[in-house]
Amino acid sequence: MGTWKIEKVGKVPKLKDPVLIEGLPGIGNVGKIAVDFLIDELKAKKIFKFFSHTFPHSVFVNEKNLVELPSIEMYYAHLKGKKNDLILLAGDVQPIDEVSCYEFSEAVIDNVSCLGAKEIVALGGIGLQEIPKKPKVYCTGNSKSLIKRFKKGTELDNNLYGVVGPIIGASGLLLGLSGKKKIEAIALLAETFGHPMYLGVKGAREILKILNKQFSLKINLKELDSEITKIETEVLKRTEDLSEVSKKTALSKLKHNIFETSYIG
Repeated sequence: MGTWKIEKVGKVPKLKDPVLIEGLPGIGNVGKIAVDFLIDELKAKKIFKFFSHTFPHSVFVNEKNLVELPSIEMYYAHLKGKKNDLILLAGDVQPIDEVSCYEFSEAVIDNVSCLGAKEIVALGGIGLQEIPKKPKVYCTGNSKSLIKRFKKGTELDNNLYGVVGPIIGASGLLLGLSGKKKIEAIALLAETFGHPMYLGVKGAREILKILNKQFSLKINLKELDSEITKIETEVLKRTEDLSEVSKKTALSKLKHNIFETSYIG
């Protein structure tokens, strides 16, 4: 579709009432941390790779000291004896402009619709001026009944009006566009520190607790607990080799995030 190339990896599986869980980079990388953790814990298998020339013009240096292009990938996990299988959307980046973000979100919705998905769960963070001791998780979506179901037996708060501004990026558009395909969608947004170099592991843990309960995943969060302690001790550690451009970008984000409670997909 448009500027997006979608590569199929392996055989397309038959899934049981699958639910898409999206976790692309955003404030505190809350969604990314949560979905990457699920992919590892559930031993999810890759099904699609997304590529576009609208990705940021950069490459990553991996652990083997070789370069990799940024990517967005879709995985699936069969959950034996459970009501739903899962489709997991993860990646290094988000689309960087409005048109490519719309095209990407519609491509994702088309793909998961073909796989039989009737629900989407988008994950993200709400940037605060300080590190929350126990991050609160908010929810919103395009379906009152879905929100009600997720709230049952949890501390989820759906009183978001006036708390955050627009939900920007794929997380927001997946909620807004999915209704066209008659797909119900919900966003789980965890509080986190709004500093561009902070990782919102605590917020990701709170979201994972809700997903654990909702889908009876029975995943062990102890590994994530050890990460919380490690990251908290290094919270505002400076990266000395940032280029001048990266510094300016970080400072610009910091200025926006520290003084305004907001959410960016």
